[in-house]
Amino acid sequence: MEWVLAEVLLAQSRDPRVLLGALCRGDASAERVETLRFLLQRLEDKEERRGDADAYPGALLQEAAREAAVGYLVPLLRGPDPESPPLRRRVLRAAAGALRSCVHLAGDPQWVAALAEETLHDLLAVRPECREGAPQDASCGPEGPGGEAALEVLVAVGPCLRPREDGALLKRVVQAALALALGEADAGPAEETAALAAGRLLPTLGRCGEVALRAVWEGLRATSARPRASTPGAGPSPVGRQLLVLSALAEKLLPEPGAGRVPRGPETGLDVRRCWYFWRTVQAGLAQAEDALTRKRALHVLQRAVEVSAELGADCTSGPREGNDPSLFWWYEKEKDELLKFWENYILIMETLEGNQIHVIKPVLPKLNNLFDCAVSEEKGVWLFHPSWHMCIYKRMFESENKILTKEGVTHFLELYETRVLPFSPEFSEFIIGPLMDALSESSLYSRSPGQLMGSGSPLGLKLQTFLVTYVSLLPEEVKNGFLLNFIQKMTSRHWCAVPILFLSKALANVPRCKALGVEGLLALRDVLQCTMITHQILLRGAAQCYLLQTAMNLVDVEKVSFSDVSTFLMSLRQDESLGRGTSLWTELCDWLRVNESCFRQSSNCSSIGLHETSSLNAYVKNLVQEYIKSPAWERENSFMPDWFEAKLVAMMVLLAVDVEEMRNQYSEKRRIQNVLRIFLDPLLDALMKFGTNAYIPLLKTDRCLQLLLTLLHTCLLKGSSTQDDEVFTLLQNFVVSTTESISEFILRRLTMNELSSVSDLDRCHLYLMVLTELINVNLKIGWKRGNPIWRVISPLKNASIRHLQETSTGQEPALGRQIQKVVSMAALAMVCEAIDQKPELQLDSLDAGPMERFLSSLQLNQTLQKPHTEEQSSFFEESSSSQGWGKIVAQYVHDQWVCLSFLLKKYHTLIPTTESEILEPFLPAVQMPRKTLQSALEALTILPSDQVLPVFQCMRILVPKLLTSCESLCMESFDMAWKIISSLSNTQLIFWSNLKAFVQFVFDNKVLTIAAKIKGQAYFKIKEIMYKIIEMSAIKTGVFNTLINYCCQSWIVSASNVSQGSLSSAKNYSELVLEACIFGTVFRRDQRLIQDVQTFIENLGHQCAANIVIENTEREDHYVRICAVKFLCLLDGSNMSHKLFMEDLAIKLLGKDELVSKSRTRYYVNSLQHRVKNRIWQTLLVLFPKFDQGEEKFKTSICTFLSVLSHLDIIIQDIPEMKLTLKQALIVVLQWCFSHNFSIRLYALLALKKIWSMCKTLYVEEFDALTSVIESSLNQVENMHGAGNAKKNWQRIQEHFFFATFHPLKDYCLETIFYILPRLSGLIEDEWIAIDKFARFTDIPFDAGYQWYLSQTQLCELKPGDWSQQDIGSNSGEADNQSEWTDVQKKINPWKNNVPDLELELEFQDRAAKLGKSVGRLIVVGSLIDKPTNLGGLCRTCEIFGASVLVVGSLHCINDKQFQHLSVSAEQWLPLVEVKPSQLIDYLQQKKAEGYTIIGVEQTAKSLDLTQYCFPEKSLLLLGNEREGIPANLIQQLDVCVEIPQRGIIRSLNVHVSGALLIWEYTRQQLLKH
Repeated sequence: MEWVLAEVLLAQSRDPRVLLGALCRGDASAERVETLRFLLQRLEDKEERRGDADAYPGALLQEAAREAAVGYLVPLLRGPDPESPPLRRRVLRAAAGALRSCVHLAGDPQWVAALAEETLHDLLAVRPECREGAPQDASCGPEGPGGEAALEVLVAVGPCLRPREDGALLKRVVQAALALALGEADAGPAEETAALAAGRLLPTLGRCGEVALRAVWEGLRATSARPRASTPGAGPSPVGRQLLVLSALAEKLLPEPGAGRVPRGPETGLDVRRCWYFWRTVQAGLAQAEDALTRKRALHVLQRAVEVSAELGADCTSGPREGNDPSLFWWYEKEKDELLKFWENYILIMETLEGNQIHVIKPVLPKLNNLFDCAVSEEKGVWLFHPSWHMCIYKRMFESENKILTKEGVTHFLELYETRVLPFSPEFSEFIIGPLMDALSESSLYSRSPGQLMGSGSPLGLKLQTFLVTYVSLLPEEVKNGFLLNFIQKMTSRHWCAVPILFLSKALANVPRCKALGVEGLLALRDVLQCTMITHQILLRGAAQCYLLQTAMNLVDVEKVSFSDVSTFLMSLRQDESLGRGTSLWTELCDWLRVNESCFRQSSNCSSIGLHETSSLNAYVKNLVQEYIKSPAWERENSFMPDWFEAKLVAMMVLLAVDVEEMRNQYSEKRRIQNVLRIFLDPLLDALMKFGTNAYIPLLKTDRCLQLLLTLLHTCLLKGSSTQDDEVFTLLQNFVVSTTESISEFILRRLTMNELSSVSDLDRCHLYLMVLTELINVNLKIGWKRGNPIWRVISPLKNASIRHLQETSTGQEPALGRQIQKVVSMAALAMVCEAIDQKPELQLDSLDAGPMERFLSSLQLNQTLQKPHTEEQSSFFEESSSSQGWGKIVAQYVHDQWVCLSFLLKKYHTLIPTTESEILEPFLPAVQMPRKTLQSALEALTILPSDQVLPVFQCMRILVPKLLTSCESLCMESFDMAWKIISSLSNTQLIFWSNLKAFVQFVFDNKVLTIAAKIKGQAYFKIKEIMYKIIEMSAIKTGVFNTLINYCCQSWIVSASNVSQGSLSSAKNYSELVLEACIFGTVFRRDQRLIQDVQTFIENLGHQCAANIVIENTEREDHYVRICAVKFLCLLDGSNMSHKLFMEDLAIKLLGKDELVSKSRTRYYVNSLQHRVKNRIWQTLLVLFPKFDQGEEKFKTSICTFLSVLSHLDIIIQDIPEMKLTLKQALIVVLQWCFSHNFSIRLYALLALKKIWSMCKTLYVEEFDALTSVIESSLNQVENMHGAGNAKKNWQRIQEHFFFATFHPLKDYCLETIFYILPRLSGLIEDEWIAIDKFARFTDIPFDAGYQWYLSQTQLCELKPGDWSQQDIGSNSGEADNQSEWTDVQKKINPWKNNVPDLELELEFQDRAAKLGKSVGRLIVVGSLIDKPTNLGGLCRTCEIFGASVLVVGSLHCINDKQFQHLSVSAEQWLPLVEVKPSQLIDYLQQKKAEGYTIIGVEQTAKSLDLTQYCFPEKSLLLLGNEREGIPANLIQQLDVCVEIPQRGIIRSLNVHVSGALLIWEYTRQQLLKH
């Protein structure tokens, strides 16, 4: 049409000036400018064919073209335009095209150069305006129309610039274009402008010859050499811009082969293949680019460079070599085939990675192995190809959004050294420390593989350990130290989750011993330890610390570190999580210190001791204690408590040194240990002995001594074993006892003589009371005597504290010192009460109320302390930030009041009346007026912080049972307020669990439950409401329900044992609690399941990991809720009436719950929450059933289940006297079901018949003689059926099934079968497996000695899950992972789970075709992989219309789908359909291949053929892929050919029905032409 329009216009006039002038007048509309462009292009065509008769005179045409350009087009391009941007861009494009024709027609190089100069000036003039802050609107900036128009003009005139005469101008134009393309303009050009500069202008300028190309190349290299700050959100990366230019100029920058396989022109000396910058840019685009377009450009440039190298046939090497590594790129013609194979595989892998899906990548991974085989010379031990190319592949996989692909990439990388030894390369080490460790920070990578048992460990974690050990062992010695240091420092560069840091630490701990780390490495390990402290998973955190300590012992060069460095590092470990005394880790550390004792570097702070002493651990520790006991010179300037860090460090080193000495002299006399410990502690003991007599000992010194004493006692305790046989602990106790009198007198003086008068002194008070408590414990352990110094301290301490608290106010505002003394006195009283409560030996008075009891009982509860004098406020607020605020001080004061009251209520709980009217003149008001005391408790809950409410809960526990009948509303208020406090806490807080336990103990106290159930008032329903709230809370706070069910079951067991008849009335009223416990268990997220799995792995390590010994097992897993409930039920006695009624009530509620779950509309599927609940219900019922009377019960069940049970009739009726009558009934029932129309029912009935008939023959029942021939012939026919069909295989399988072959209903009846073996065999998720050792570990509920806990003689526990689930498994399957390398790979597939078919399909096929009255044709269409009914319905219709012989589907149930029927329009009634499950396809395809069929896959693969070029055989089988995944990798290998449909669009693939229809028609068309 354009050509016709141009011809019509040209026919109007012979003078081009008139014609062009007419078009250049008027409005510059898009249509007018486009018409002008058509006309000029036609004139340009005629000018090229000067021989045409109708050509215009040359001079006239040149003059007309120049006038049109100068007078119309150039002003149009430069001038502003009010049009909308899309219309403006259309005009620009048309005007630029017209100008291009004008430039060619004018033929004036000087005018062209002048126009280019002027346009370049205009382009450069735009940038200063933007830098000055002018808004970047449509008329300003390179990204606006002004810049775009200038670029269009340059594109038009660029090809006419002369390389020699206009060389300088050409270079400046190139520089400007390159600046825009690379984004060097200060304002940053828009993407369209950059694309225009790179995609059109630069290639246009490239046609001007080597001058322009060299200018481009030099500009690119100069850009890469300049540092560039990356700004978030600043648009494409520099690499993306550079590759935009390189891809646009690839054909120009790379040499083009000409005749004789040499470059086309001798003057063209530019070859970017020889420059390392070119290849580094390509690699950066392949590996680092975030956008797919940049990666595709890099891949295109790489592919073109390889193709050019192959076509040129000349050797080529890029840039200088880096160390021992080869050049980034090289090409030798004699190795062309190997090089082409390498780069072909490399490019295929990178292209496939763009699919970003594991089912796309997995079949290609064997080619990655081939790349390594080609890249390494095993003989010479060097890299042939630069390893950075391989790292690009892995980095691309590591940074994939698909975590499965990331895991596959990481796993493949870690397996590199399993089958080969790679030469050392610095770039390889940098990659490990960089991208690999970044990828390893993802927790989800460490999940277990399918089928792997819980707690067996992470496969990737094991591979990481093996890889690191192997890699470090192969490193050259000169680089090993640097690599390990950088590896550890990399671990400090981020906050790690618990799982990755654990496995990284474990891998490091297994690196062979070497002297690799110095002080810097030790500091780095300490920083890593701090990284592990941020996680809430305490066990994983402790295990990581253990492994990091082992790493230090294995890798630290002791000659480079001192004892001081080691001790500071050890303080980074938490002793309550990892480094506990008595653990294997402690022993290993002691042995390490012993072996290397003489090798440690001399510490600078030990210069005062002789050189020969500094190398001794004992000398270091002795000096450490001496320096610690000394009082610093600055102690008078500061009255605050010293930090505990130094005390902990000194105590740990003392005990380490003593244990090292004991290890060194384990066969010598024990007195040596006593002497060494005495030498270490002499300065401390001397100072402690002076406490009671020397009143002038510096305060800081006393604090430090008491801190050290306390820390020694705590650290010395052995973890995981008894301290009775620990000689060191015994010696330490004896030393402490010798100082008890001095210390106790000092503490008594400090606490009672008004010496504690400041806020900071409250910390000292806390220290003194802790020391006093430890002194009491020590003296009790070694034997309590009447004359013990503690006796002489407790009584004066009580009296003085009461005296201070009874002092009345003078009416003025109290002084700070006086108020502090009151707080100290109350804290001392609270300590005494707690000590007496826990240790009755300290009870100095009789049970009669003494002065302390009367004082505490009349104490004004919740009494607050006034703030001190206003003039003292300044000193109060000037104290350090560590001091408590006054509110916290008051809270502690009130807390201590309730501690004392709790002691009082426990001691006199029998005196608490149920109503206050009974006592007229109480002598213990707080005890004998419980209502008022409980009201005070409620008040206390409102003013106390949550970490101080524990004693209030303890008081409530005593008061509520007394008042529940008379003051129910008050008790309910206490329930609500206490629950409000609990529900507001986080389960990560340390106080949560102690508060929750106290709350449960007072709300669910057995007395409270009994009284509430008896009166059936509001409190009863409030308790149940709280019960369900706790269960609901357990879904987000694991372990909450454990606390409740554990306490209730224990209290019910105790109450049942204390009552003569074993009453369980309380439990019966709250049986819903046991019901919910029996079915409790949440569905965990993947991250939660991973944490649990790794914790189980650590627990399974036992004593090998010290964290298991040090950290107490809290048993807060969800499993322990059910374990507790089940063990409680096992303790119940079926002969006890109350127990029996409770169990019957629970069983009825369980069956009701089962029915409720069955009626739920929630989707039910395998391992859904509903499925799990039903499983838990029947597990509990299995535990209960043996305790019931065995009567006749009617259960609704399936007939197959009934027949399965009937197959065990010999065991069921073994104790029945009339066995023949029962056999007769059973035989009649079974024979009826043997004639069922359902194949499965017949199968189960025949099996039951076989079992029952064998019993009949054994007992010889005469009545059955008439049936003998019929039954035995039927059984013989089943046993000897011919063929290998499905019926025979199923008959063999059902007989081999464990339920019929191995399972014994009586011998296998135990908890292990119910809770572990059957869930494991039935395919339940591992969250539901409860191992029997967990029942054994849970000791809160005792064992029932008469219950069968373990599996009997049968071999049921040795069976595998596959023996339960009857899957179709054959010999022809092969997993994708096991294939070394496939010849053809698909580009969008999933790894396939292989199951081999066993159906005889041909018979079904022929029968169905015959019934439909159609002959068996030659085209088979297989749609078994198709999921959607709509696609199957449409495909069925297409197959029927074009006469396909059969359509194969995955399930014949699809024809009942309404969507299928809507699209098939009854085609299924006229087309043979065959059912072949996806797992059976391999055998089916092989069977058809044996029958002469050609197996054709409809798929895009690396070797697929074009549909237009493929000739279909008559016997063709079309295999269609899945809608999303295509044809699986293992099926592609079964194909004879893959056919793809040619595409011209952008979308990757067609709908599967459309694809199938196109191939079916093409097959039909070809067959019609043949006939």
